[in-house]
Formats: sequence, structure tokens, C-alpha cells
Amino acid sequence: MAAEKTHRIKDLDTLKALGHPLRMKLYRALKVAGTATASQLADQVDEAVSLVSYHLRKLAAHGLIEEAQGSGGDARERWWQPVGPLFTRDEDFRDAPERAAAHTAVSRMHARQQHEMFESYLETQPAWDDAWRSAAFSSEDLMSLTADELLRFHEELRELTEKWRAHGKAAAETGDTEGRENVAVHMYGFPFRPWSPGR
Repeated sequence: MAAEKTHRIKDLDTLKALGHPLRMKLYRALKVAGTATASQLADQVDEAVSLVSYHLRKLAAHGLIEEAQGSGGDARERWWQPVGPLFTRDEDFRDAPERAAAHTAVSRMHARQQHEMFESYLETQPAWDDAWRSAAFSSEDLMSLTADELLRFHEELRELTEKWRAHGKAAAETGDTEGRENVAVHMYGFPFRPWSPGR
């Protein structure tokens, strides 16, 4: 199965459009659902349909989501779908201080929402059965790498996650949904310098 086409965000207006907390949640919810209406998404994010519709139109205006054709259901409601996986790179926003600051702010919000998702799992952990509780993981690995090695490591991780994402999607498309749940895997790789006395 071919990998989905990714969309690299390079312009500031599009980055700011995605950088709204509710829009980021809506985009994530739409990625999970595949296609959805404003009222379906409003139920998921616990917001008014009119507000959700407004933010969906903003995402669409910047090419981050699009109308889904032939989704059926109520013809009076618009169905939306994501354009594909989105990503940003720090290197695309280093050319001006305001662009760099905007990228940092959006990255921080994204990290906060990821952390909130994991905290939500921890709060509901007792409600999951033993198989899921045993399969879930959180890990921290510390290593010594060059910048090039970290880049290669990330590329290998992306290949692995794409393999399993495609596997789950293909299985669901054939009706193999028994025991499947939505799974979030958050990974970070960044340099740091350990604190030591006298520094």
C-alpha cells in the first residue's frame, strides 16, 4: 500500500491557521474519523456546531481539509476530510524572528495536546482491559548521536510507523475491526545537555 501524500506547511498564514487549539483538535479528530460532519466533530470536542463549522471553514480555506465527496447521510450537511498527514519543519521558519516564534508557539501547543491525550489515557487506564493496559507503553531512551544519526533514526521510525499505520488501515478496510482501537504514538527526538553541578 502506497504511503499517503504528506503536506509540508511552509507559509506563516497556514501555520497560524492550524495553530489554533480547537482547529488542531478538529484536524486530529478528522484524521481519526476519515470523514465527518461539523455536528459529529462538535460532539467529539464538546463545542457548538456553529463554532466548529467556522473553524472547519478556516482549515479548508488554507487547504488543510477539504469537502469529502459521496459520504452519504444528510445531504444538508457538509462532510469533511483531511488532505493528508501534515508536518512542519523548524528550518522553514528560521528566516525571520516572528516566523520562528510562531513555529515555536504552534509546536508547544501541539506538544501540550499530545501530553493531554496521554494524561487522559492515564486517568482512564483502569477502564481498559488487561491486554490493552499491557500493550500500552511510555518510554524514554537516552543515547549519544550525531545530528545526522538522529535524522536517520527518525527516518527509520517514520518507516516503521507508516508500515503499521498502513497495516491497520488495510485491515479496517477489509472489515477486520475486531479488537481494534485508535492508538496514538508520540515520539520526540531532540538534543539536550545534562545539568551538572557548577554549570
